[in-house]
Amino acid sequence: MDTYLETERLVLRRFTADDADLLIELDSDPAVMRYLSGGDPTPPEVIRERYLPNILAGYEKWNGDLGLFAAHEKHGGAFVGWFILRPAPEGALDEVELGYRLRQVAWGNGYATEGSRALLDKAFTELGVRVVWATTMSVNHGSRNIMAKLGMSLVDTYPTPSDVGVIEGAEHGGVRYEITKAQWERQATGAGSRRRRWRPAVA
Repeated sequence: MDTYLETERLVLRRFTADDADLLIELDSDPAVMRYLSGGDPTPPEVIRERYLPNILAGYEKWNGDLGLFAAHEKHGGAFVGWFILRPAPEGALDEVELGYRLRQVAWGNGYATEGSRALLDKAFTELGVRVVWATTMSVNHGSRNIMAKLGMSLVDTYPTPSDVGVIEGAEHGGVRYEITKAQWERQATGAGSRRRRWRPAVA
């Protein structure tokens, strides 16, 4: 396993060319895709021919330091979904997006917060990142609560793009949250040693 980082309960690794079925299964759940496509699954051929090749190309572009990472439970190895830590297309390497997509069976376990917090720590201590940002739909209160729990602040709202299909709550637009390295350092200092709960992978 090409491990990227570990938390108390999760292992994040780089995807491989053999992982298309994991992504297809994840994107086939209407509940998972509720705020992304209105519940419609991502066509398998799109995942095999576009999404997965783009993920693998990202590792080459960013030397494996940034991108989309598969998450598995340490106990049993079950695939729980993925996390993302990468810049916008053609964006600066010190401004990166944080996000995740988890299988429904993994919801409610605190995995989204645990994995996201580990990625924030890695971004600000190892990768030279200055700002981490995240977006979601305004009505997606679950994700918004996690962003707030991570210490991220609401910095902007925006209308839903006109080319987006029928998605519940789309008329309320989206939101953008951010956290800077300075803000994270203040939180880390206040929380003491409890903040560093991830272990870097051995190269």
